[in-house]
Amino acid sequence: MSDGRSDGSAETAEGRPDGGTVVGDSDQPAGASGASGLTGFVTLLRREILRFLRRPRNTFLPPMITNVLYFAVFGVVLGGRIDSIAGFTYIEFILPGLIVLGTISNAFENASFSIFHGRWNRYIEEVLTSPLSNRAMVLAYVLSSALRGLLVGTIIAAIGVAFLWATGSAIGVARPLYVVAFMVVVSLLFASFGVIGGLWAEDFDYLTVLTQFIVRPLVFFGGVFYSLDVLTPLFRSVSLLNPMVYMVNGVRYGFLSYSDVPPNAALLVLSALTVVVILIDIALFRRGYGLVD
Repeated sequence: MSDGRSDGSAETAEGRPDGGTVVGDSDQPAGASGASGLTGFVTLLRREILRFLRRPRNTFLPPMITNVLYFAVFGVVLGGRIDSIAGFTYIEFILPGLIVLGTISNAFENASFSIFHGRWNRYIEEVLTSPLSNRAMVLAYVLSSALRGLLVGTIIAAIGVAFLWATGSAIGVARPLYVVAFMVVVSLLFASFGVIGGLWAEDFDYLTVLTQFIVRPLVFFGGVFYSLDVLTPLFRSVSLLNPMVYMVNGVRYGFLSYSDVPPNAALLVLSALTVVVILIDIALFRRGYGLVD
């Protein structure tokens, strides 16, 4: 007696073009798989956000203390002995760069640590065996890490404004759309770089090397504490090879309407680079790079 199914209607696992699996079910309503995928994406995103929100002393306190020291030493002690740069006080000039430094460092560290810690303790396998696509997994890690970077950047901005107020200065946001655009792009870019770092790292020392000896030096030589105009032509040309120069100057242009590089071109290039790196993340997840033995 027929059970109402054709011979080929048995449940099978069908691979998605971008990874993950969808279980075929003739009784499943149309669009249910998409709703399930969205639920899984939101769940993973929420877990990654709560992971750093539940530990504010580890997430937000260290950058707060570090930037209080930066503003106190560079902005107040040394800044009072440095002539204005392009008509701005020194603390006004370095504020955008310190915001970028805190944002990208935290976005990178969050993504790299989350991926590596999941690999190290083997619980990332729970994510990999879920019905989520590789695209959804990568976006959850990238968006949550970018959010952490933006939150830290906002805290640093508040600290900087407090120091400016204490020294009798004030700072406005000359071009808020540029501030928002650059901050979102650079946080997404370094969150996506962090995914690569987390997949590449073989132990915790690798993460320290990436952050302390690659990311931070590039930022410090990216025009955070000085204008490119004070450099010799040779060193200025070399500095233009540093992508951090464009990020720092982009945010500085948003705050002060001053930049050493064309901001529109910088935003376009950084946006394109962000898309490329995210696509690389997805490709690495699809290949199982660093995820499977």
